Amino acid sequence: MTDVRFFARRYGPPPREARPSFVLVHGLGLSGRYFVPLARRLAAGGASVLVPDLPGNGRSRSAVRRAPDVGQLADALAHGLAHGLGRAFSTGPTVLVANSVGCQVVAALAARHPHLVSHLVLVGPALDPGASGLRQFGRLVADAPREPLSLLALAGFDYLVTGPLRCAAAFRHSLRDAAAAFEANLSRVRAPTLVVRGAGDTIASDAWTRRVADLVADGYARDLPDAAHAAHFGAPDALAALIENFTAGEPG
Repeated sequence: MTDVRFFARRYGPPPREARPSFVLVHGLGLSGRYFVPLARRLAAGGASVLVPDLPGNGRSRSAVRRAPDVGQLADALAHGLAHGLGRAFSTGPTVLVANSVGCQVVAALAARHPHLVSHLVLVGPALDPGASGLRQFGRLVADAPREPLSLLALAGFDYLVTGPLRCAAAFRHSLRDAAAAFEANLSRVRAPTLVVRGAGDTIASDAWTRRVADLVADGYARDLPDAAHAAHFGAPDALAALIENFTAGEPG
């Protein structure tokens, strides 16, 4: 399914050699809509930004017949990037920004297709291989009251569009990837990597976030105050500033 077509939103000017291009990758069962605040903020700074709905999710739900696993999603996204997503986006190395289970997808992509990636930004990386599925679900429930109400409404709609059966299948795929491949993929990442955790995140623990930063070859861990698991939605301006400094060569 590497050549599957999927929907993507575009923000900012056409790609230019002197400016980074960003691809924002959503988490399990969601669409790219909850990345729109960050996409607009990065585009306002002159960047080209792409926000896809991964195959099987959101407006790309009908692109596949069943929920792809993490590796299939990574390969489909890599194929899209390598071919410029219909020649409307850069075919050069790209900054990948991901949230939650999307971090598993971009870790697999960076491990398998390193030439496509210039930097990684992992926001609230999930799933933690040391936690059971039940515990992961409990962490998600605990995080919900810490997120903006507008995000909860958006996420609820996206889960309905993707569908409960596909969400459940995607969760099983993600648990298997966390247990078998996530850490190995992270250890193969050579691109500079910024790992960001909202200070109120109940899903990605501080210890796990820092382990992720230690696993990659060139990793940096940062906390973002006044944000929870979806820091890109709750604090887009602060996160955009972190990302812009990081891609400009200033990890702090």
